Amino acid sequence: MIDDDKFHEECGVFGAWNVPDAAAITALGLHALQHRGQEATGIVTHDGVRFHSHKGMGLVGDNYGDAKVMAALPGSRAIGHNRYATTGETVLRNVQPLFAEFEFGGLAVGHNGNLTNAHTVRRALTRRGCLFQSTMDSEVFVHLIAISLYSNVVDRLIDAVKQVIGAYSLVALTQDLLIGVRDPLGVRPLILGKTKGADGKVGWVLASETCALDIVGADFVRDVEPGEIVLIDDRGVESIKPFTPAPPRFCVFEYIYFARPDSVMEGVSVYNARKNIGRVLANEAPAEADIVVPVPDSGVPAAMGFSEASGLAFELGIIRNHYVGRTFIEPTDQIRHLGVRLKHSANRAMIEGKRVVLVDDSIVRGTTSQKIVAMVRAAGAKEVHMRIAGPPTTHSCFYGIDTPERGKLLAARNSVAEMAKLIGADSLAFISLDGLYRALGKPGRDAKAPAFCDACFTGDYPIELTDQAEPRESQMSLLAELR
Repeated sequence: MIDDDKFHEECGVFGAWNVPDAAAITALGLHALQHRGQEATGIVTHDGVRFHSHKGMGLVGDNYGDAKVMAALPGSRAIGHNRYATTGETVLRNVQPLFAEFEFGGLAVGHNGNLTNAHTVRRALTRRGCLFQSTMDSEVFVHLIAISLYSNVVDRLIDAVKQVIGAYSLVALTQDLLIGVRDPLGVRPLILGKTKGADGKVGWVLASETCALDIVGADFVRDVEPGEIVLIDDRGVESIKPFTPAPPRFCVFEYIYFARPDSVMEGVSVYNARKNIGRVLANEAPAEADIVVPVPDSGVPAAMGFSEASGLAFELGIIRNHYVGRTFIEPTDQIRHLGVRLKHSANRAMIEGKRVVLVDDSIVRGTTSQKIVAMVRAAGAKEVHMRIAGPPTTHSCFYGIDTPERGKLLAARNSVAEMAKLIGADSLAFISLDGLYRALGKPGRDAKAPAFCDACFTGDYPIELTDQAEPRESQMSLLAELR
């Protein structure tokens, strides 16, 4: 499938408290976060007495366009989740939010990211007698909360998050609280917003991105801080910081590709960040060319910045068909190789006879880049120069982004010159790592204290990869801790 040649978004989470028709608000928020996960979606609400839930495969609009479904989700409190599977197979039992009944009442949990010690902890929990209903690492949270010896849900949650390692943001709902949690390094995003109803009542929203606030008419309050737990009830917002403070390492790929361009991440406009990346890229890797063409849609802002800095005309030389979703599995190799044309078509009038700079966000396996370059050449381009708005992707991500094994990453086993030859471009260049940092307002990358998680470019993993290394002493320590 063509989509296999892109990094896939992690997941999207949304929560609402004291908001009339919370299910509808949550569905709208999830619609705005659809780019973060398209495989499945779920909403859990609470009406003041009991919980209600709907989960389904497919897109938000396919699940919540039915009035009967929405009517079965009453209440002014809700959490929702869009799933892209990073761990666990794609079946209904793996759709979030997860829900369980405890001695303190019900708890629903929606999770974005990956726990890098999930398998180790899961084995310990299984040996203890815990029965898992899904194959997701997210369920680890539920069981850790269940076996905790603390009396209230907040202390149990703190107990649970202190036993997991990873990059995550979390929304949870009890009959008394809406809870948001962000991992200690703030790798995954989570933001807090506020609404005000016609009756003057204040409502609260948690979401993965600010674009989800915009669609529901909520005002941005702030980012949930790395390592922070926010507790929301009718009295307002309480903050707890149970972790030892550490320098944050926000995922730099949010700026390059994952986030919607109209979102603001960590105080930075994603749209402006991508244009800045394009400007720096043009200065670092100019090309003798006639036009700049983005690979839609993620390459558009960077191509605009490249055009501005280089003085070359910006043209929509590739047109995307927006009515095509995830590329279907075609029956033959011949048809499968044509898959890219389902999504992209060359605009021959703009390309023919021109020297073209193609701007894209990344190269993963290289198969899509190869087909795009071939398509532009077939439309009559004299030269094709590929420019990439991220450094070479040389390492896999273990923090909630679905990436191929390292051996399948084109940049992990080829030089830039070799990659250019493989994709059929006259030249190929990537933004430098320091250039990327400068485009995001930093003086450069401080190797001793990087401002972002950039492990996919550097192999510098800021969070321990327990399940990858599986050290015996670490497993035994966790087992002892869970007894």
